[in-house]
Amino acid sequence: MLVNVHAAKCIGIEAVPILVEIEVGGGIGIHLVGLADAAVKESLLRFVTALQAKGFRIPGRKIVINLAPADLHKSGSGYDLPIALGIIQASGQRDLGALEDYLILGELGLDGSVRAVPGALPVAELAMATGRKGCILPLGSALEAADCRDTEIFGVSSIDDVLEILTREIGFDRHLIWNTPEYRRLAEQERSKPAPAVDFGDIIGQEGAKRGLEIAASGGHNVIMIGAPGSGKSSLAKALPGILPEMNLSEALVTSKVYSVAGKRGSRFGLMRTRPFRAPHGTASLPAIIGGGTGENIMPGEVSLAQNGILFLDEMCEMPKRVLESLRGPIEDRKVVISRLKAKIEYPADFMLVAASNPCPCGYYGEGERCSCSVGQREAYLSRLSGPIMDRIDIHLWLHPVDTAKLVRRVKSEPSEAVAARVLAAREIQARRLAGTGIFTNAQMNGPLLEAFCPLSPACNELMEKLIDRMGLSARAYTRIIKIARTIADLAAAPDILPVHLAEAASYRFLDRQNITVPQ
Repeated sequence: MLVNVHAAKCIGIEAVPILVEIEVGGGIGIHLVGLADAAVKESLLRFVTALQAKGFRIPGRKIVINLAPADLHKSGSGYDLPIALGIIQASGQRDLGALEDYLILGELGLDGSVRAVPGALPVAELAMATGRKGCILPLGSALEAADCRDTEIFGVSSIDDVLEILTREIGFDRHLIWNTPEYRRLAEQERSKPAPAVDFGDIIGQEGAKRGLEIAASGGHNVIMIGAPGSGKSSLAKALPGILPEMNLSEALVTSKVYSVAGKRGSRFGLMRTRPFRAPHGTASLPAIIGGGTGENIMPGEVSLAQNGILFLDEMCEMPKRVLESLRGPIEDRKVVISRLKAKIEYPADFMLVAASNPCPCGYYGEGERCSCSVGQREAYLSRLSGPIMDRIDIHLWLHPVDTAKLVRRVKSEPSEAVAARVLAAREIQARRLAGTGIFTNAQMNGPLLEAFCPLSPACNELMEKLIDRMGLSARAYTRIIKIARTIADLAAAPDILPVHLAEAASYRFLDRQNITVPQ
């Protein structure tokens, strides 16, 4: 008897259908074919033991298991459950009438329990796209897809739960993810938003840097902070997520799919709404940052895990040059394409880069007589950041250590909540302006959009000519200044860019000058 069970495989952040065919016929032995990797081949012992633990027998006949299409590599343990259900049906031990109505994935424990697998969100999307009634997933995985209300999402903990669903036993709908106690518990927790790790109001001083980060958050601009040790660079970066608005639906969907295929969501509830904050260590490898893997098992890296959020690189000048230069493409194209001999995978990489660095090897250049570095050492240190990389960073901030008197008095500044309100207002202005363009922030504007939405008055043009001559700006730096000025104007709710906005924007490009002087 031939039985078909529908499963899926993730390629990038999209799922493709996999047909699990089980034939029980004359002969002896269990044969698994279909270009399966070691994890899939090892499923033999898992599903045999799991079925026996639940009181099912393994037919003493030839069992052929084919994973189609046969020319596509299959990896992971998610095919355990479809194979086990197919054997139950093909051997006539149970009549699973609704077996072909659902996409099914799950790893089996030896006791018949069902364990989580990655990629639940793309699988739920595939179920809707292919006209299935829904999908049956491990409980922890199904919680990821809880916001997919247009299809049936079942969350199961054991083979018994799956059999209840497929045989339509009374009360089987209790396994719908929205009816489970775990969903209700997490939905209750979701109502109370956690406080940010660091609040702007708790950071003493650094008002200029806070203003720069507010502009960066409002327009989605990349930013680098340069300053002596202890000046607050890391604290400011950690406070930045607290002033960013929640992701909209389309942003949340893409980011959640990246985390789903990477297997990093666990038992999290629904779509991600809080923007991710990724802070890889300076020793992270190139595949860890960009993404990589062997064969077709290519996983997203930090640039993709920071999708619609923040990628924080501390001590950026200490990172390997090869890794830094690899960021050029993702920053500019907002995606990363990873090619291998037998596969090419594209992942989104639309993130806000926040970098921090000391100004010199000893870290104290610009702080009176404390610096012990020569001019050559200082120039060589910052020159580790190439011109193309610096051109892609919109805002440059120089931080001096906070004055002792301010630290002693501990005068609190504006809290993150107040700053976040202004950032949200500026983002809403940009959303209305950029509606229908497929982008959401000023930093994403290209040349035609700049011409359409950032016209300059004669006074602004005259000022830009002076700035270009004085600072020796590149064409890319010129467009960065206009984008920053547009964001500053949005924060002020100004309909047009004014010379004062351009002047402030140019002050955040001091690293473009041929002879760098320390901002006071």
